[in-house]
Amino acid sequence: MGEDVDAQEFSRADRTRYREKVHRCLDTFARMLGEHQFDTDDPMTGLEVELNLVDELGDPALKNAEALAAIADPAFQTELGQFNIEINVPPAKLREGGLATFEDSLRRSLNDAEAKSAEVGAHLVMIGILPTLQDGHFSPGHMSANPRYRLISEQILAARGEDIHIDITGPERLVTTADSILPEAACTSTQFHVQTSPDQFAAYWNASQAISAVQVALGANAPYALGKQLWRETRIPMFEQAADTRSEELKAQGVRPRVWFGERWITSVFDLFEENVRYFPALLPITDDEDPVSVLEGGGTPQLSELRLHNGTIYRWNRPVYDIQGGRPHLRVENRCLPAGPTVADLMANAAFYFGLVRTLAESDRPLWSQMSFKAAEENFEAAAEHGIDTEIYWPQVGQVRATELTLRRLLPMAQHGLDSWGVPSAESDRLLGIIEQRCLTGMNGAEWFVRKMADRGDQERFEALRNVLLEYRERMHTNEPVHTWT
Repeated sequence: MGEDVDAQEFSRADRTRYREKVHRCLDTFARMLGEHQFDTDDPMTGLEVELNLVDELGDPALKNAEALAAIADPAFQTELGQFNIEINVPPAKLREGGLATFEDSLRRSLNDAEAKSAEVGAHLVMIGILPTLQDGHFSPGHMSANPRYRLISEQILAARGEDIHIDITGPERLVTTADSILPEAACTSTQFHVQTSPDQFAAYWNASQAISAVQVALGANAPYALGKQLWRETRIPMFEQAADTRSEELKAQGVRPRVWFGERWITSVFDLFEENVRYFPALLPITDDEDPVSVLEGGGTPQLSELRLHNGTIYRWNRPVYDIQGGRPHLRVENRCLPAGPTVADLMANAAFYFGLVRTLAESDRPLWSQMSFKAAEENFEAAAEHGIDTEIYWPQVGQVRATELTLRRLLPMAQHGLDSWGVPSAESDRLLGIIEQRCLTGMNGAEWFVRKMADRGDQERFEALRNVLLEYRERMHTNEPVHTWT
């Protein structure tokens, strides 16, 4: 959820001061882009994984503080709900065995964390939405202690002027309200980071947007929420509605949502930061004492704290990131569209597919986005979230095509080429992309497996069935056998 902040209230003067400062940060950022201030020599990649906590019965365990104390590893952090934690895997270079490093680090960390958190009655589960959550788990009292979360919840509700309203229609329909943003905590994701130069950023972001529908179709893993069977990746509409600051009247006026696919292809990373400042009022108008212009002119690297904080409260499915490492600024695309799980092997296959495919498309002589409308990419994304691995999407020079067929015939070879360009060993890329291939051939991902297992338990009470299937899911998750092999 971003940087920690202190509990506080905001005045009109705070908001005026913040508006002025964030514009000063934006001007400084534009100057830095023009002066080529960014670290671009040897790009890094990274990943984060959000996790759910459950008890022995498969119900949510509201114990993230106890679990984190038991785990005692700074790589693990709180998330919004008391039934969530997050792991940040150290960044790595793909040409130096980054995928294997990620996989080994993630498996060791999760195994160690599971052993320790189990001692306090909390077990880790990687899934897009914890299916055993119920309305009562969205009470404000179940929010994590970090003041940032409560502040964001209060500011979103204040901007809306009413409670959060959730209405999702799929095979069944979910209609509910919440007096906090905790429905957002139901949505646990995997986030891939790819560092890029300012000159290449637009190509990497555009490519990420164009392929996000295929990512979601193949990786869908959230078919149930609050006891209802909904979209194959219900996490997408749930998150969009849970963090929506707009009343119905503002929606009717065309005001943009804070959880946003976007509305156009970009030509520069500046486009995204400028849109964020121009379209969205501050949720957390917190200013510091840094004068970014003075720091830059003095030869330093500005923190641009207000711009970064503001950027962190606008939830693009592919988010631009300005960050500083070793005193040097850099830019990253943060790919946020995928759910967690089902296994580390599946997660790393998703990573290999993304990193390989995005590089090939970003470095193509004829960009994909020059052949495809942005609206088509957005419609693809929504269709993939609703229908998962059975989705048909639009693709240039092909027309309407099943996401699995497109992947097998065109995208996997592109992903392989991209991984070769990154310097990934062929044995590693073959193994991980082979998981994606088998997922396409079998038509089996996390969402499909869960829905089919629930159908086998059709006579059981709904939440009893959800608990039983989730416990089987958790057991199989620990085998690290890819989901397409689960029978």
